[in-house]
Amino acid sequence: MKRKIYEKLLEWKEKDQGSCALLIDGARRVGKSYIAEQFAKNEYQSYILIDFAHLPSDVRDMFEHDTNDLNLFFNKLAAYYRTSLQPRETLVIFDEVQRYPKARELVKYLVADGRYDYLETGSLISLRMNVEDIVIPSEEEHLEMFPMDFEEFLWAMGDETSVPYLRKCYENLEPVGQAVHRRVMNDYRQYMLVGGMPQAVETYLQTRSFEKVDRIKKRILTLYREDVTKFAKGYEAKVLAIFDEMPTQLSKTEKKYKLSSISREARSRDYENAFLWLSEAMIVNTCYNATDPTVGLSMSGEHSTRKCYMGDTGLLVTHSFMDDSFTDNELYRDILLDRLHVNEGMLMENIVAQELRAKGHRLYFYSRSDTDNRENHMEIDFLIRQKKKICPVEVKSGAYRRHSSLDKFKRKFREKTGQAYILYTKDILIKEEVVHLPLYMAMFL
Repeated sequence: MKRKIYEKLLEWKEKDQGSCALLIDGARRVGKSYIAEQFAKNEYQSYILIDFAHLPSDVRDMFEHDTNDLNLFFNKLAAYYRTSLQPRETLVIFDEVQRYPKARELVKYLVADGRYDYLETGSLISLRMNVEDIVIPSEEEHLEMFPMDFEEFLWAMGDETSVPYLRKCYENLEPVGQAVHRRVMNDYRQYMLVGGMPQAVETYLQTRSFEKVDRIKKRILTLYREDVTKFAKGYEAKVLAIFDEMPTQLSKTEKKYKLSSISREARSRDYENAFLWLSEAMIVNTCYNATDPTVGLSMSGEHSTRKCYMGDTGLLVTHSFMDDSFTDNELYRDILLDRLHVNEGMLMENIVAQELRAKGHRLYFYSRSDTDNRENHMEIDFLIRQKKKICPVEVKSGAYRRHSSLDKFKRKFREKTGQAYILYTKDILIKEEVVHLPLYMAMFL
């Protein structure tokens, strides 16, 4: 399947010319290994893929004993993988490199040697257990990989014409038109339910069966839980408690994560490592409260107040009914039939978070409670930067009637505020200086 990250891989190859390795960081089953191998097949004369999750003992011995003599090391690798290594025309892939940190440390010397290009893939790259006792190479460029976004989903569906038209409408702020909007919203609902995990998308393309897709997603969620028990030693119970509670937290009107729902005695400092683990695994997209947008989002981010969105909305659909049969999952029916439901708001906000992260935004929101002065009491779903201004973004249903928090935010921070947006289920509209965009246009912000 066509992925946008491929263009970034090409840019790295042409621009860096072997002067650094590239590390692709992403959640499990997001397609890292697949895209790395496709890139190697298409862009190099030869390649070697070393899978450190299933590392043969002979190859482990090479890393343990032969790296002091790179000529011998490369000759042994070439013989073992039956591959001819071509200077400047061979790519060596370190797949799941976090499983063998010594290989990552070796990158410094391999890059300095200059014979070949090096591409690493991994998850949980920054966790202490995966970098302990090694020197992180400075000759390493990082690239985050996310689930397929809506445009990539449409490409997989055989549609490469809709998004260029939608982008033109967005840039000119012109309505899409009723017929096109209805068709694209139908596709977007399918995308919300299937999600962007490549295996789930491929299953949907082959079968058009949400039930079979749901089975694939349950396997991925089970894999995530197994990873927690393997790699979150000492606080795995806390990680699983946060993870299992996410659908309940997101289904509430107030979506800030409340630890009191796990335990009355739960304290933020005791769960910080658990939140960090889920974020590092890229299983969740964490959104922090920016308490003072006038001084910048990251500078005022309050890390004790956060919202936790699932990294993939399709996985959230399945996670919400993980222990039930497919036929009991009401979200599939409600979304497909366009029935506004409390849980649809959960999915709409989650998919906006997913699209904003895929576009490169760090996630922030604004929340302030002030019972004495209602003018200061407000909550904005997302804050993004555009042209050095802070732009408030609200996610609404098509039937919403007012946007009082948005109006208060614009008045309070008028000097720093850029364009205000509402993402909803209807066509483009400009009303009271607020740009209303169809939900699927989150990918353009």
